[in-house]
Amino acid sequence: MSDFDFKKHIWKPFNKGISQYDMIQSGDRIAVCISGGKDSMLLAKCMQQLQSYGKPDFQVVFLAMDPGYTDSVRGKILQNCGAMGIPVEMYQTTVFSSAGNSGKNPCFLCSRLRRGWLYKKASELGCNKIALGHHFDDVVETILMGMLYGSQMQTMLPKLHSENYSGMELIRPLYLVREERIIQWQQENNLDFTRCACTLAENSGQGTKRMEIKLLLRQLRINNPSVDMNIFRSAENVNLRKIISYHDGDRYHSFLDDYHEGISVKGTRNT
Repeated sequence: MSDFDFKKHIWKPFNKGISQYDMIQSGDRIAVCISGGKDSMLLAKCMQQLQSYGKPDFQVVFLAMDPGYTDSVRGKILQNCGAMGIPVEMYQTTVFSSAGNSGKNPCFLCSRLRRGWLYKKASELGCNKIALGHHFDDVVETILMGMLYGSQMQTMLPKLHSENYSGMELIRPLYLVREERIIQWQQENNLDFTRCACTLAENSGQGTKRMEIKLLLRQLRINNPSVDMNIFRSAENVNLRKIISYHDGDRYHSFLDDYHEGISVKGTRNT
């Protein structure tokens, strides 16, 4: 018998993330972005349910971009949205072909083109926010990927302002929802969603780094079931006096900046 409880494992962390990180306010008009995968489909259903309660009082539009899908993939996304009662609008673009003709790292360009297109379309539809389906595991994996492959310590934020579209914000309402629970939700409801429908990723070998991180975390959980939360908390409990250097935009700081003053972590003199 499954231990899955939608209210406990999905709805509660979904609402907690929105409340804790102040993602939604009354008067918002939010573009919920649907890729057709399990994460974005769950996000759409949760946002639809939350909006129906009217507290806070906000509007949603369900937005899907076709970057160059095959007819079967496009049809499957529309069919799933129809079955789940999600009134989605799908827009045709040439993202796949543009990224494929770019040369190196087509996945990076594809991601940038997708994001730019979503911001543009959401702005045209009068939205002030776009909602993406990134979940808790995405956050943890991003922290590790940055450290192991990018030589940096940073995380995927629950919300952020757009640099190019004034007044537009990106929010991640599934920020505290575990991927294993999303998979359980899909299985409990016998749902069949699309996975990565991009042949560029298959041909270029991109995406393997995130899979390596997933496998690493799976191994670490054997001896430490709390490893995911510990990694997540490490991005909250940053002690700047124990960091060699850090930067805030273009301003760089080093532990040597005030080292000569002999100030220790607790404000006492070093010994």
